[in-house]
Amino acid sequence: MTRRSPAGFEEVDPGPGWDALPLPALVLDEQGRVTAMNDAAEVWLNMSRNSTLGRTLDGDEMGTRLRIHPSLSPLVFRVVQGDEPLYQPNVRFEIGDRAGGHQERRALVHAGPAGELGGGVTLLLVPQDEAGLQSQNRAVRTAARSAIGMAEMLAHEIKNPLAGIRGAAQLIGMNASPEDREMAEMIVSESKRIVSLLEQVERFGDTSAPNLRAINVHDVLEKVRRSAAVGFAKKIGIVAEYDPSLPDALADADQLTQVCLNLVKNAAEALKDTDRPAIRLRSFYDHTLRLPPDETDPTGRPLPLQIEIEDNGPGLPPAIADQIFEPFVSGRENGTGLGLALVSKIITDHGALIRVDSRPGRTVFRISLPKA
Repeated sequence: MTRRSPAGFEEVDPGPGWDALPLPALVLDEQGRVTAMNDAAEVWLNMSRNSTLGRTLDGDEMGTRLRIHPSLSPLVFRVVQGDEPLYQPNVRFEIGDRAGGHQERRALVHAGPAGELGGGVTLLLVPQDEAGLQSQNRAVRTAARSAIGMAEMLAHEIKNPLAGIRGAAQLIGMNASPEDREMAEMIVSESKRIVSLLEQVERFGDTSAPNLRAINVHDVLEKVRRSAAVGFAKKIGIVAEYDPSLPDALADADQLTQVCLNLVKNAAEALKDTDRPAIRLRSFYDHTLRLPPDETDPTGRPLPLQIEIEDNGPGLPPAIADQIFEPFVSGRENGTGLGLALVSKIITDHGALIRVDSRPGRTVFRISLPKA
């Protein structure tokens, strides 16, 4: 069976089982034009066969609908010339959506000779998101467990005697000389700061389940945006790009607000030395995203509702980018390394996912939630 695009370009027939492949797959001719794509490729690339057939996959013909970095053209040329399979890891696909924005996905691209299918190249895309989701989800759970243990130890051993130290310093300061009073005030101030830190640590010891119910994520994002705009981010441009058709999410509104507020605060901190600082709050629907399968859910729980918090700052330090959700890991000089660990615990308790993609000029935290 063959198909024709509106321009009359005929699709080749790769044979039975092509559309049943679970991974995105395409066939290109020697000029790099798409001659076949399976159902999984249509879904993953968010592009129909009719609009793609006969076009070069990463050429100017795609416009803003699809951008691929690095370009696959050199890989395709080498396969055509050498008639041997090759692969390209960590290929970034910027996929346009109806709202004019872009979703970013990564894949390991396997390229091999197409043989009887026209002498071109067959591409098999192995989404790296799925493997990354699974490993990151395990890291998030490990971070949460270790942080809970730390919370129980630190809060009980330090907080109570610290209150005594602060009280004693206040009493000393009441009858001290001006010089000694200044030292006493410093002890009180530093004690308050440590108490605040311990209160943040104590939150990890709260093992109560989140109050999951149907919520509108845009209500949460607007509350965070208004709070940031009149407070810590009043000198930063905050852009809201919401999908108004998004259904309700299953989440705890207060905890989700805490998560998003923490992420926006981190973004504002990262933008202190950035020209034209900007933060973008975005929501969209992605029906392809699921939790990795496990013994409780062999198909993987769907997580179609997406929240992204993006900034145009310098990006995460490469040395800690892979451990950013672990407790006591921070990229700031005076950071505690507890904010993102708490975020990871809350999201894990929701049965949801959080990921980060960072490079200089663009850092995106994405939260994936289930439908109510």
